[in-house]
Amino acid sequence: MASARPVLRPAPAPAEQPAPVHLSAEGVAVDFDLGGRTQRVLTDIHLKIGKGQLVALVGPSGCGKSTLLRLFAGLMKPSAGKIEVAGMSPVEAARQKRIGVAFQDATLLPWKTALDNAAFLLETADPSLSRAEVRARAETNLHLVGLAGAEGKRPSQLSGGMRQRVAIARALTLDPEVLLLDEPFGALDAITREEMGTLLLDIWQRTQKTVLLVTHAFDEAVFLASDIHVMGTGPARIIETIASDLPYPRDAQTYRDPRFAALEARLRELLVKSHKGAT
Repeated sequence: MASARPVLRPAPAPAEQPAPVHLSAEGVAVDFDLGGRTQRVLTDIHLKIGKGQLVALVGPSGCGKSTLLRLFAGLMKPSAGKIEVAGMSPVEAARQKRIGVAFQDATLLPWKTALDNAAFLLETADPSLSRAEVRARAETNLHLVGLAGAEGKRPSQLSGGMRQRVAIARALTLDPEVLLLDEPFGALDAITREEMGTLLLDIWQRTQKTVLLVTHAFDEAVFLASDIHVMGTGPARIIETIASDLPYPRDAQTYRDPRFAALEARLRELLVKSHKGAT
């Protein structure tokens, strides 16, 4: 029986070609200079992510997940190999506002309202837009993440989950092709994290953006992603890619699907093996 695939649009005809590669890493390595001593934190990374996919990077602390995401965001350069976003360098893609990023810490400006925070990056990145245009886009994205009515609240008046929603709205207001998420729900309680995961799926299916999610949580990766790239240490690398056979759309029933438990168990097995190999 054929594996289920993400439902982003009506089911394609069998002859339809796979989605074009949107994010790619070829032979990527990263070295850090530690006071005259070089430490390799990523080695020989090969990765291709199709346009419109939602994929996850999973692995233990220190395996280079966030480093790889920062390479795609254009915040770092590889020591070797090549990184591309939409066929160009990440720096150029970021300059063209094709990349949106959200981190575990929402990093909102405490004196600004939710609306002002959501508008902030676009105001800075594109001075040609009027203030009214920027705020209209920011308001639309606050509504998209479920914060209609909270536009005038400041971060101190928002819960942790609401602050993360503002951070995601801020990234979306750039209208990027690619959304890079680095542990965006890691600081939230379990119930709020599940709610945010459902919200992310809804946003992904509405916008059809390419999403790369870094997470420590096996259940989060299995619930959200179509492909899960598993990273290990000693050396830091991708040790396996798992294509999920869980169908979309996904909801609370997905957690009870036997395939969910099997995928989670496989992730655990891979990471335990990787950890033993590194010690």
